[in-house]
Amino acid sequence: MPDLIAFGEVMVRLAPPHFQRLEQARSLDVEIGGAEFNTAAGLARLGRSAAWVSRLPDNPLGKLVANRVREAGVSDRFVQYVPESRCGLYFLEFGAAPRPSSVLYDRKESAMAGVGRGAFEWATVFAGARWFHVTGITAALSTSAAEVVDEALRAAKAANVTVSMDLNYRAKLWTRDSASQVMGLLLPMCDVLIASEADAEHLFGITGRDFTDVAKKLVDKFGVTTVVGTRREADLVWRNRFAAVGYSGGRTYESAWHDVEVVDRLGAGDALAAGLIHGLLDGDLKKGIDYGAAMGALKHTVPGDIPWLTRDEVEAAVRGQGLRIKR
Repeated sequence: MPDLIAFGEVMVRLAPPHFQRLEQARSLDVEIGGAEFNTAAGLARLGRSAAWVSRLPDNPLGKLVANRVREAGVSDRFVQYVPESRCGLYFLEFGAAPRPSSVLYDRKESAMAGVGRGAFEWATVFAGARWFHVTGITAALSTSAAEVVDEALRAAKAANVTVSMDLNYRAKLWTRDSASQVMGLLLPMCDVLIASEADAEHLFGITGRDFTDVAKKLVDKFGVTTVVGTRREADLVWRNRFAAVGYSGGRTYESAWHDVEVVDRLGAGDALAAGLIHGLLDGDLKKGIDYGAAMGALKHTVPGDIPWLTRDEVEAAVRGQGLRIKR
């Protein structure tokens, strides 16, 4: 069985080329993307085994997604195909300073949004697995999807599987009040929480002097053992600095900062989660913070949501080295 089980929606991503606005577009570049799957793909690139649990429409778009999932080295054995349903879409406009990039969702009533309790045999899914990863995005899809996240978390705990949750608040998917209520019920079943300080304040009213102070309050409120956050300095859309920070057992761990030339920012947080889980599977949070920061930084350099990276590239970035051109 795989090391990692990831549960969530994968959408088809459509983006105008050459920094065009959607209303200018005459063509659209096609990629796929979904937070939990992106993380599973990152683990697979590091040599871990991963499986993705989801629902897809039984049509060519569903097959397109499944083909790309397998291409990334992630198992689709737990994916269900739903007749007469639709695939979630999102449209991405790449920005350049001072215009930010923007996302337009078209995912209402998708196959995953219609998921309900009892759809998956979670005991079978988690048999032999070591880790379960999900995000707040899945819970935001619909009331029934949030109920299935609850069902999955309870099954993961019953199977003694470690659980990570990326808060990943998306204001375009649900209100602050709904997110606060639902996530407040789900987080006590999680071991590792990935959350920004801004989301902690926005959803739960938690503030502090610094990351460590906020992380302590999240641990006290929800009972998670580990809190991890992203650090970003973004003076320009296409020039950033990126790092990771984590708190567990009364200690704070920080990665080195990485200078980033941004090709495609989407999926960087998911790549960070992959590196983090990789380290934690070895019982080493500092390794997870370092690998997470390196993977997140490198993901910025790759088009699309999927972290098409090699382990050598990640480990070179952890060491602060760049790889020479291979001739």
